[in-house]
Amino acid sequence: MAFASLHQARRRFTEILAARTRRRRTRPRSAVRTLTWTFIMARLPDSALDLIFRTARTHNAWLDKPVDDALLHELIDLAKLGPTSANASPARFVFVKSPQAKAKLKPALSEGNVAKTMSAPVTVIVGMDLAFHDQLPKLFPQVDARSWFAGNNALIEATAFRNASLQGAYLIVAARALGLDAGPMSGFDQSAVDTAFFAGTSIKSNFLINLGYGDPAGLFPRNPRLSFDEIARIA
Repeated sequence: MAFASLHQARRRFTEILAARTRRRRTRPRSAVRTLTWTFIMARLPDSALDLIFRTARTHNAWLDKPVDDALLHELIDLAKLGPTSANASPARFVFVKSPQAKAKLKPALSEGNVAKTMSAPVTVIVGMDLAFHDQLPKLFPQVDARSWFAGNNALIEATAFRNASLQGAYLIVAARALGLDAGPMSGFDQSAVDTAFFAGTSIKSNFLINLGYGDPAGLFPRNPRLSFDEIARIA
């Protein structure tokens, strides 16, 4: 069933997770592996799908409510589990929270993104590390995956951009699952952000995500989406 509000969806999803956790804790140890596998492979309830997709919105206005650092750690611990090519994990994240960091970011923002970004509790700079392949001996030890990329700048850049974009999307989904709202953006001066936050590194900015607790009063009516037949086909 669909829920009338995002608050109802969040509350119901939390109740379901709590109930499943209680059941798991009462099972004997021999049953834990089977139960966990069943939970992972099961379809999410409609309340969870509402929370993550159906009732979730891209927010432009924010409530004056801070986001705890512990929640940001939890967010990364979830998002980093999403798949990337050869487990390359090229995304690098900067959580802009402090007034000093916001002041560094502000000049790089497009005019239409300034107010909502300055009022957001957190803005995530989703970056991509063009030296990601140096981590492959650790992240993908099965083969010499680093050699696939060494010296091939075109492949490095394409792989970093593609997979860091995926990881940014995982971060949005994880944020919604944890009760946060998100507002992804691409209106900013990338070179200015790179100079302000990534100078002297191999990291380049990709896009931005405002995070926090959205103010429904700032939402526009939801715009339409294309139908299955307009964007997909089964071959």
